[in-house]
Amino acid sequence: MIRHPKSDYLCGMNYLSAESVSKSFGDRWLFKNISFGISRGEKVALVGINGSGKTSLLNVLAGVTQPDEGSVSIRKGITVGYLGQEPVFDESKTVMDTLFDSKNPALEAIKAYEECLVSEDHDRLPEVMERMDTLKAWDYEVKIKQILGKLGISDMDKPVSQLSGGQRKRVAMARVLIEEPDLIIMDEPTNHLDLETIEWLENNLATQQQALLLVSHDRYFLDRACNEIVELDNGKLFRYQGNYAYFLEKKAERELAQAAEMDKAKNLLRKELEWMRRQPKARGTKAQYRIDAFHELKDKASQKKADSSLELNVKTTRQGGKIIEVEHINKSFGAQKLVKDFSYVFRKKDRIGIVGRNGVGKTTFLNMLTGLTPPDSGTIEKGDTTTFGYYSQTALDFREDQRVIDLVKEIAEVITLGSGETITASQFLQHFQFPAATQYKFVSKLSGGEKRRLQLLKVLIQNPNFLILDEPTNDLDIQTLNILEDFLQNFPGCLLLVSHDRYFMDHLVEHLFVFEGEGQIRDFPGNYSDYREWLAEKEAEEKQETARREASQKEKANSSRKPEAAPVNTATVAKRKLSSKEKQEYESLEKEIENLEQKKETLIAKLNAGSDNHADLTTWAKEIEDLDAAISAKSDRWLELAEWM
Repeated sequence: MIRHPKSDYLCGMNYLSAESVSKSFGDRWLFKNISFGISRGEKVALVGINGSGKTSLLNVLAGVTQPDEGSVSIRKGITVGYLGQEPVFDESKTVMDTLFDSKNPALEAIKAYEECLVSEDHDRLPEVMERMDTLKAWDYEVKIKQILGKLGISDMDKPVSQLSGGQRKRVAMARVLIEEPDLIIMDEPTNHLDLETIEWLENNLATQQQALLLVSHDRYFLDRACNEIVELDNGKLFRYQGNYAYFLEKKAERELAQAAEMDKAKNLLRKELEWMRRQPKARGTKAQYRIDAFHELKDKASQKKADSSLELNVKTTRQGGKIIEVEHINKSFGAQKLVKDFSYVFRKKDRIGIVGRNGVGKTTFLNMLTGLTPPDSGTIEKGDTTTFGYYSQTALDFREDQRVIDLVKEIAEVITLGSGETITASQFLQHFQFPAATQYKFVSKLSGGEKRRLQLLKVLIQNPNFLILDEPTNDLDIQTLNILEDFLQNFPGCLLLVSHDRYFMDHLVEHLFVFEGEGQIRDFPGNYSDYREWLAEKEAEEKQETARREASQKEKANSSRKPEAAPVNTATVAKRKLSSKEKQEYESLEKEIENLEQKKETLIAKLNAGSDNHADLTTWAKEIEDLDAAISAKSDRWLELAEWM
């Protein structure tokens, strides 16, 4: 957690304010003289193309780096939690020490309690539990357990120096969520998370009271976790109240207006240029205001025009009748079974998505298909004409001391497009948003997103007819994703896609391989949203069946109750009568139960209809649980009274 110097500069409920901040990278200004603020309850997404300065701006706002110009102020008493793309830890500490590295008394008590459990220190445990009671930390401890469980963090004694990149990101995220700061700043929080965890995080952030500022390319995540979009474009900020679809609409309007303004500026510039040339340089009669206006006009006319017409279009190798035939393959690592007796015959234009929790074998499965890893048993036969293009999560396979243009020319000087047209390596790079100036940069100077884009270019330039993309959306900006989506929608070969970006997945796949664990792979007909809807219906049916079964068991138990035989003359025992108050209760219970059932049906209908607001869904689900409990209790009482009617 980052604690800024206290400041009384701000008033109201404004948490953070940046005034006229600027930051440069080398000889280029990433942003100059921009102002920004975020207040309590605001949940803001920061978007922009790769290299526009989003991460640099977050670092400045979070206090990790200082701006070249301007200032950032934090409201007095406000705490800020920051999750960067590359979390920084004290490498000598364990996971537990890293997570509970805080002066918060409740967190210190919970840490001591967890240490007692791990070390089985029964002598110290009573004292620690009393401390937990005093601080009322038990509910907090339950919440922490949920966070750690959802993020898959279990080995608390492991040194953070031994964690993988994905594990480090999850530990850093857990630390931020556990500390419960007033403002959370996150840079690409969904990278390295599986879909189930992303949905949990999305709901967590949407329903908490904390202010939120994040960078993400996940459009579903943006829509559900944020209520405002801020775009960093050409060093300027543009703010939009609303969801991602609203942002796209308003951005298009802005770009149209900007294009018209640029055209107008160019026409005026020609006239002003003539005026400037006509005036004698030595004479001081030129109006200074007009000279200043000329230079402003020149800057406006020379702005870059947004290019939304970029397209990817590469030639695809011809595909024969046999593509890949998989028969009864199995794969295990030790006792962990990853693939169990899986068979599938790939067909032309198959568009398949792969989903499942981290560690269930998705990448291993892809490596088996491409021949990098053999199955333990079974066969995988590839057709003679099948040409793989495999974009993997492994390290990038190019040298840091190469120039971008040289790297592409090593593969091909001239590239043939799907239309048959040929273009140069330089022209092809421009399709991937590498302008001429960037093409002669060394790879070491590229951003993480630019390197990933270059890796994707290397895969596509080799004209594959079977594309395997393992998490291609990591580190790519939304504009690049849109271009890639257009290309993949028109790709004539087979597509096998692993992605945690649900929007990307929904637009591109027609059925799924769902890795359910223990080696089981379900072939599901539909996209990811179809699958989640099917899962929700299945879970609802299972809950209803469980409720019906429990109600039936209670009814049987109540009906089988018989009074014990009394050692008296039963002829003299009178049947128990209800009191007038009990009769009144019995009659009112029927109406109460009926009303509760109607409320429950209404809520179930609303839940089935769905909502974009996760807070509503959570509230409705909790209300249904409460209604079930109330109906069950009142039904038991009604049955009890009915025995004596």
